[in-house]
Amino acid sequence: MPEASIPPGFEQLATPVAWGDGGGILRGCNPAFARWLGVGQRRLLGLPLASLEAQGERIETWLGEADAASAPPRLRRVAMALPGANEPRFADLWLAVTDAGWLLEAHPVDEFNDGEAGAALPAAVAAALKGLAHELRNPLAGIKGGAQLLARKHDDAASTELTSLIQAEVDRLAALLDRLMSPQPATPHASLNLHAVLDRVLRLAENDAGWAVRLTRDYDPSLPEVVGDGDRLAQAVWNLVRNAIEAGATHITLRTRAEHGARIADQVHPLALRLDIVDDGRGIPETLAEQVFLPLISGRAEGSGLGLALAQQVTREHRGALTFRSRPGHTVFTLLLPLEGDADA
Repeated sequence: MPEASIPPGFEQLATPVAWGDGGGILRGCNPAFARWLGVGQRRLLGLPLASLEAQGERIETWLGEADAASAPPRLRRVAMALPGANEPRFADLWLAVTDAGWLLEAHPVDEFNDGEAGAALPAAVAAALKGLAHELRNPLAGIKGGAQLLARKHDDAASTELTSLIQAEVDRLAALLDRLMSPQPATPHASLNLHAVLDRVLRLAENDAGWAVRLTRDYDPSLPEVVGDGDRLAQAVWNLVRNAIEAGATHITLRTRAEHGARIADQVHPLALRLDIVDDGRGIPETLAEQVFLPLISGRAEGSGLGLALAQQVTREHRGALTFRSRPGHTVFTLLLPLEGDADA
């Protein structure tokens, strides 16, 4: 498809502007739009506009409903990025129908309000968490003691598996509490089988949700090991799976695949592991889509709002990317982890 000419005056605009045809395909943009996304203009031509929305499906919804008679909408804080890229750019978007198709004008928003704001909790919240950690240590010790007593009384295979799971999770939570009370250097990363981590999470989900949720493993057995912290990765994935359960999902799938030429942040990795957590729950409310990775933001009255912020933090610790797309009945969180190099790269 030949490059569309830049309409008069757009080339000199400092405001990012893009335009496309009635099928939702991007046919041109001004230099400011390409610079804002951090790519060359030619790389954007021919892409579906909806594919540039890194989180949510508001652009796709607008394209399906827009007509010349409708007023140009303003979509607040839309996350935009080249497909497969990490660290999306956030902007308020003005969209309008034209004779040729559509016109988009992007107004970048303050970076302080994007996902980076989730990297650290306010001091008051951190202090409250330390107090909570202190109070939880004794109950955890009691749970572990009870599991050990049960293990001595019931030595059949099923009971042994469950009591071992309880003790392992208590140990993991105790280590987490230690980190909250006395922050220490991160555990050195090592090679691990991610599928073993995922099986551990699914075992927790089976005990948490029972028969109410169907859990499916869709693994690529040819994938190599990843370099990371198994406990931290289990914690991140468990938060994503538990969110799906609490959103009313009846079917959750964990799917792993190899992804070639994966872009994570500003680097292209020859090979990455792609983990998709797919569920059929209620989805993420549109009003929360732009803030979903911020701490203390939750769509449920009883939710803590810390699960997704923590999952993103763990992903960054592993030099990876965490994105999502969601609509009622179909939500996919995608975790990309680079497979080449070492953890200190």
